[in-house]
Amino acid sequence: MKIHEYQGKELLRKYGVTVPRGEYCQTVDDAVQAAQRLGGKVWVVKAQIHAGGRGKGGGVKVAKSLDDVRQYASQILGMQLVTHQTGPHGQKVRRLLVEEGADIKKEYYVAALTDRASQKVVMMASSEGGMEIEEVAHATPEKILKAFVDPLVGLTDGQAAELATGIGIPDASVPQAVTLLKGLYTCYMETDASLAEINPLILEGDGTIKALDAKFNFDDNALYRQEAIFAYRDLDEEDPNEIEASKFGLAYISLDGNIGCLVNGAGLAMATMDVIKLFGGEPANFLDVGGGASTEKVTEAFKIMLGNKNVEGILVNIFGGIMKCDTIANGVIAAVRETHLNVPLVVRMKGTNEEFGKQLLRDSGLPIISADSMAEAAEKIVAAVK
Repeated sequence: MKIHEYQGKELLRKYGVTVPRGEYCQTVDDAVQAAQRLGGKVWVVKAQIHAGGRGKGGGVKVAKSLDDVRQYASQILGMQLVTHQTGPHGQKVRRLLVEEGADIKKEYYVAALTDRASQKVVMMASSEGGMEIEEVAHATPEKILKAFVDPLVGLTDGQAAELATGIGIPDASVPQAVTLLKGLYTCYMETDASLAEINPLILEGDGTIKALDAKFNFDDNALYRQEAIFAYRDLDEEDPNEIEASKFGLAYISLDGNIGCLVNGAGLAMATMDVIKLFGGEPANFLDVGGGASTEKVTEAFKIMLGNKNVEGILVNIFGGIMKCDTIANGVIAAVRETHLNVPLVVRMKGTNEEFGKQLLRDSGLPIISADSMAEAAEKIVAAVK
């Protein structure tokens, strides 16, 4: 789960991280009034969407008068903001953050995340703030510093100070940076985040260290114990099909292709998408119905897949272990009838009650294409949609 920048800064503030004063706004008038309350001569008007690269897309503007605030808020609210993370269709802007201006002397990058290679939490820092960290890692990897944290001890003062001095924070500001880094680590751990990133972290002219941006991702599997974090969820920023799938316990992610996939098991689902691409097709989704899908669950899965107007065919690939093939067969038959399916459907089933399931499909009288292997199934569905 992702949250907006203004929500991320609310979290950081609770953990002692200094952030600019700002207000969340939903209308142009809200934005102007927020600027008036903040005072000063410079404000930043920021689009709030779940994507990076907002500035390059025209979603971040520096205003030097209240008229500028009104103009920029009018331009940004309601725009379809396209960034490198939104895809070509972009994301509609429904919310703004209006902040006081900052006297930026230097920009840095800091983040807390889980390092899969070491299976530890790592604090990362770089002197190259404001840039995409992937670009820094590719061009100048030596400019990324890392501190691996012992979870029984936490981020130590020494580790935090070493990161701060290592990225060039002036000596006088290092104690502030240590407090900020320790607050970021604690926030990451206590909220079950999978990423807590500040880019840029800034040094102001008076030596203040501040988080100018905030990006958080959270572990969906831990949200049951994070009510306050779950309350930040913004359904406007999520795919409607993915929201619907979550209601039925389906693991669903939309993709750009035209072949819908219904599979039991995440590994088999990944392999199914790979074999579709191997035979020249493009998967329209990842969909794992799990090990105990009912007829109703399969029917809902079909409805969700068909809710994607790009779907021109469906491949069902089932390995019957806990999930019996006859259960899936009954679910497929019910789903085809209820949705009045009008695109090609290929079904491949192996495992428990395999022959019984195949017989049910044959006896249904429905135009279901059977396949015995994954390769045959992929070849048949790719041919059918073409």
